[in-house]
Amino acid sequence: MKKYLLVVQGEGRGHMTQAMTLYDLLIEQGNTVCAVILGSSGKRDTPEFFHKKIKAPIFNLVSPNFVSDKKNKSINIGKSVIHNLLKLKTFKSSLDKIDTIVKEHQPDVIINFFDLLMGLYYRFYKPTTKMVCIAHQYIYYHPDFEFPKGYFFDKLAIKFYTKLTSKGSSKNLALSFYKVYTHHDEVVVVPPLLRKEIFELPTNPQDYFLVYLVNNGYYEDLIQWHKENSDVKIHCFTDSPEKLMELFPYSNSNLMLHAINDKLFLEKMSASIGLASTAGFESVCEAMYLGKPVLLVPIEGHFEQFCNSRDAAKAGAGIYDNSFNLSNLINYTKDKVYDNSHFRNWVGTAKEKIYSEITNI
Repeated sequence: MKKYLLVVQGEGRGHMTQAMTLYDLLIEQGNTVCAVILGSSGKRDTPEFFHKKIKAPIFNLVSPNFVSDKKNKSINIGKSVIHNLLKLKTFKSSLDKIDTIVKEHQPDVIINFFDLLMGLYYRFYKPTTKMVCIAHQYIYYHPDFEFPKGYFFDKLAIKFYTKLTSKGSSKNLALSFYKVYTHHDEVVVVPPLLRKEIFELPTNPQDYFLVYLVNNGYYEDLIQWHKENSDVKIHCFTDSPEKLMELFPYSNSNLMLHAINDKLFLEKMSASIGLASTAGFESVCEAMYLGKPVLLVPIEGHFEQFCNSRDAAKAGAGIYDNSFNLSNLINYTKDKVYDNSHFRNWVGTAKEKIYSEITNI
């Protein structure tokens, strides 16, 4: 039995839910999770469900992140670089705190869910503790992964950033929509790490669609679409719904806005017709497992999400678009026979495969 320290990139919901699932798995097997480090920009509220599920000290540290435009829709790469360069002293302070936490808790293994701070920590502080990196992004290491054609510099940049997060790693686990049969020394491809609650949900659809907005600036677009399609019922989850309702007053009982809530979100997903979402990884996997077709809308300027949208469509998740035009999702779901049996079988092997890889380093 070992002592683990979890480090989580906390800007998106996906890495946090993966960490929660692994936390449960480690505890079930008799291990100890001594602490969790949550790296974020400090601009998003940490979901309440994360604090409720993790029964270990949680340290919130400022970590490098992207900068969005004023409407919180697109990613501005230039401003992101400048913003992070100006915060180098803050990041140095975060690295010092990590060093203090590691020395105080002395974990046997550190597990990093794609936070850049840990790659920097291993590069500059050179700890001897073994580290395992887990994220969908490590699939970029594998030669069988198909990037969208073109985008040469975007591809170089995302592979470089991904490499930085895993500096010093003993093993990289790539969460994938599908099996990859070719062995590769730099990465082990494993199934998505879904929460146990997902396996207990019924999947009988009702009469509404589900929308998940990581960047709440897209809510304005959703309102514009709904004004022309007001008979369509939608449950939308996003950050700071009260502020959005003040910024964009729109009253229609068929468009229901919710703060991010893990239990309610899964309940609504299980009974939805389909999901429209920015093109992350975790929510798409949950929808695929529940047999819900997905409309994927990559955040503008976010090459990682652009790749995700194409990769998920290839895996049979649904369709992609440049906007939250739910008409396309509605048309896609009509008379659609959604076969997710291969994906469910793949997910069913996740815990055994991932735990085996973590414990054999």
